[in-house]
Amino acid sequence: MIVFAVFVCAQHSNLHAQKKKAVVPKPKVLIYSKTKGYRHNSIPEGIAAFQGLAIENDFLVTATEDSSMFVADTLQQYAAVIFLNTTGNVLNTEQEDALKNYINQGGGFMGVHAAADCEYAWPWYGQLVGAYFKSHPKQQNAKLNVVDRSNISTKHLPEIWERYDEWYNYKSLDPGIHVLVKLDEQSYTGGENGDNHPISWFRDFDGGRTFYTGLGHTKESYKEPLFLKHLLGGLKYVMGKK
Repeated sequence: MIVFAVFVCAQHSNLHAQKKKAVVPKPKVLIYSKTKGYRHNSIPEGIAAFQGLAIENDFLVTATEDSSMFVADTLQQYAAVIFLNTTGNVLNTEQEDALKNYINQGGGFMGVHAAADCEYAWPWYGQLVGAYFKSHPKQQNAKLNVVDRSNISTKHLPEIWERYDEWYNYKSLDPGIHVLVKLDEQSYTGGENGDNHPISWFRDFDGGRTFYTGLGHTKESYKEPLFLKHLLGGLKYVMGKK
């Protein structure tokens, strides 16, 4: 009986160890929303939206405006970095180097809306995002042409998607971006990019993955099911998930 009891205990201990070993930590995502220029009042709604997506999709979120987190030891803990409506010069030279090295080592980057209105003096960042903000007209309804529905961020979208937002015009558009969604400038007033007016795109860049969407100015955006799936798909892409 003693021998049997010891055998059962040993079996139980081995099973417990195997289960413990099989536990995979949840991936973590860093949301950065520091502003040195215009501050969007929708930032809290954007953070809350990503927190909700994290709960539903089994990942963890850290939201911060502390630029000191941009060091190698910290960034390597995250599967992706999201610039959520950042504006102006929000990183110093050492922090810029840390972000660049993170991407070079396979990190993921996602830019939302005003991420394009950021770090103008750092050309590499403009390539990372894919463009810089130029201007915008008044907020209004517009039609979006979803030109690539094979990506995880757009496969759920209609071919023509009509919605209300603040529509950016861009400068320094990088020819290497893979465009997912374009604005139909005939459907609203104030467009300045002509027939080729991308508003969302992705690319493999400098060792990592990047995704950008120009949507997301308004608070209401972060309660739209189609937009939330668009954000989740872009995030999954930069995290390396299908």
